[in-house]
Order: sequence, then structure tokens, then C-alpha cells
Amino acid sequence: MGGVRQRAMTTTLPKLIQSLRKECPKPRIKQLPSLRRAFSLYDQINLIDNVPEDQLRFQGYTDTGFRVNGVEYEGSLLCVGNLLTSWAPSSFSQITPDSLSIFQIVRPIPEILIIGCGRYTQLVDPELRRFIQSTGMKLEAVDSRNAAATYNILNEEGRPVAAALLPYGVSS
Repeated sequence: MGGVRQRAMTTTLPKLIQSLRKECPKPRIKQLPSLRRAFSLYDQINLIDNVPEDQLRFQGYTDTGFRVNGVEYEGSLLCVGNLLTSWAPSSFSQITPDSLSIFQIVRPIPEILIIGCGRYTQLVDPELRRFIQSTGMKLEAVDSRNAAATYNILNEEGRPVAAALLPYGVSS
């Protein structure tokens, strides 16, 4: 009886180890919604395919990050015009005037700051709203998927825009 059990373990164990060694599947990158469909000329003029190489363009997102100009980034991102940097906040409650203090020195001041709140739109704290308004920017707070798509459109139009984006998987 012990020999049968031992043979079963010697054939099953290598298969189990092989299955555990397989790589985890990469998270599927979801495409951003096209807000251009709201415009009547979208089908005749597609500006998205004619974006200059040096211009930032969000191409997709996962629950943990974003794909920008063909490069995948993990975590939160801060974009000012065509500059992109990693950003410390990992939850909406961590977005504070201190986390956005770069806007006290950035020139020219962006016309609008789009905050990507994660999976769901959140109400912005009045103190944070006052800080953003004191810099001269307007504020838009939406879910991160739509924030990235809005950033693309405004940036393509050449408008001075900034985005502070939490990954889409953040839900609070």
C-alpha cells in the first residue's frame, strides 16, 4: 500500500511543481474610452492617430497602472503637459495640498487639473479644492479611466493641462 502511495506522489509532485512555476498571466490592459465620439466630426477627422511622438498619450489602463506611449507604468502618475512622473499617493485620501505642491512652482500654470480618483469619482476635500483654485487652475475629479481620456483630448488640443491619476483599481 505504501508503494502505491509513494509512486503517486513521485508522478504527481513534478507536475505540481511545473504548474506552480508557470508565470502569472499579465493583467489585461483595457483600452480607454473614446470621448471623441461625442463630436460630430470624429468619423471624418481622427486626430488620435496623428499625435506627435513627443506628446503624452494614455493608451490603456489596468487595475494597478497605465500604458502611456507604449510603456506600462505601475502606480499613480502625475502629468503636467507632456511631462510624466511617478506620484506618491496610493489612495484618494492621500491626495493633499502637499502631494500637489509642485503646482506652486510649475510655470506655466496648467489651465485645468484632472484628478483620477481610481475606480469611482470622489468628492474633493474643500481644503484641497481651495489649494488648487489658489494656484489658478480649474479642477475636474472623475474616475481614472475617464480622467486619462480627458487628459488625452485636452493635451492633443494643445491646452495646458495636468493630471493626477490613481490606478483604476483604487476604490477608496
